[in-house]
Amino acid sequence: MITLVVAGGGGAWWAYRTIGTLTTERDGLVARVHALEDTVSTFIHGPATRLIQIPVSTGGRVGSVTIFADSVRHRWLVRCDGLAPNAGDQAYQLWFITDSGMTTAAVMPMDEDKPMVMALEMPRGGEGDPRVLGAAMSIEPRAGSASPSGPMVFRRLL
Repeated sequence: MITLVVAGGGGAWWAYRTIGTLTTERDGLVARVHALEDTVSTFIHGPATRLIQIPVSTGGRVGSVTIFADSVRHRWLVRCDGLAPNAGDQAYQLWFITDSGMTTAAVMPMDEDKPMVMALEMPRGGEGDPRVLGAAMSIEPRAGSASPSGPMVFRRLL
């Protein structure tokens, strides 16, 4: 009988602690989701955000690259739709076209046939920083390149 009471008490204590831990984790995740939703909403609907849609063709497929360019926060939200998956040794590489040349923005290996979304910090254009004038995308080796060397997917001044 005493063993049953001790086991029941231990089980209740374990359940209480587990529920408390899970509740704390859930509350943290809820806060993170709200913060992300707020960030995306502010980013997409912000008055300083410019929408640039660029039609592209890769691997015989028609797709698009959409850039939400936030000039106040100096960030881009980039979505790639309909791009052909890369060969195993290749990746798409996004470039900032700046007043001092091309600067890498991101290397994006696309192994699956599904959209890709990413947020990028852009050069601020202050003293010593190049000013962003446009965007470009090329197909490069999987690890990326210091400068565009592969086929150009698009090049667009903003």
